[in-house]
Amino acid sequence: MELHKQLENLYLFRLVASCGSFQGAADKVALPRSSVSKRIAQLEQALNLRLLERSTRKLSLTYSGSELLKSTEKLLEVLHHTEQLSVQQQSRPQGKVKIGASTLVAERYLLPRLADISSTYPEICFELNLTDEVVDLIDNQIDIAIRIGHLPDSSLLAKKIADKCFAWFASPDYLSRQGTPANPQALLTHRCLVFKNKTITMDKWMFVHPDGKVSNLKITPAALFDDARALVQFAVLGQGIIMIDPSYIHAEIQSGQLVPVLPDFQHPDKQPVHLVCLSKKGRSRAAQCVWEALS
Repeated sequence: MELHKQLENLYLFRLVASCGSFQGAADKVALPRSSVSKRIAQLEQALNLRLLERSTRKLSLTYSGSELLKSTEKLLEVLHHTEQLSVQQQSRPQGKVKIGASTLVAERYLLPRLADISSTYPEICFELNLTDEVVDLIDNQIDIAIRIGHLPDSSLLAKKIADKCFAWFASPDYLSRQGTPANPQALLTHRCLVFKNKTITMDKWMFVHPDGKVSNLKITPAALFDDARALVQFAVLGQGIIMIDPSYIHAEIQSGQLVPVLPDFQHPDKQPVHLVCLSKKGRSRAAQCVWEALS
């Protein structure tokens, strides 16, 4: 017996019992009297019980009707709490929002922005999934993620928020010890630090020469890192040359900890940076506010 399908009828039954008439209940829910009477008949049929004695003058509860009324006293309380939860969710954002991002993007961009969002929405709890691997949003129950690179065709809802470009940097200490490369080919005699994760090894460096020529160089890494923060820190410590988006190391450039290498050369590619989520339809009020703020 699929009694869960009778919840609406059960609510109407309690309303009829409270009002003492079909018409009184119909007026409260803005339905025709005949519709309310039909719904009660459906409930009686589903339960195989007679709940109301009907007469031209009044309605009265049967024994079964009285017992059902007693046993469902908490129904209105449950419905009230459900309604309050809906109102609260729509009136102010609260609850947990899980965000996925790479380590360096989180450190340099995401965390400062989340601090601002927390000031505006203090009842939102952030759970961060920070990794330089690409993770599955469904498996990891991630509400919003920041993805770098071209997205494959998928059901993800995406919004482009930036472009990622590349240039080459090293510490002044490293260059004073090892010399400054004059052209890409000279990198073959230098220590080059390379990012690598489960899906990509960034050991193929591309260069646009001042005359417009494009060349490729296969790097032999002096060290490999699956954490971009460690890659940057190792370069700051004078251990080699890195290829990275200059905007990610703005602080190190401003402080003089890292300086450009091969400034007359450019990298030919730009990679889009997207904000992604599974679907707008299932997004909570809190996740929607965070999405808008990060956008």
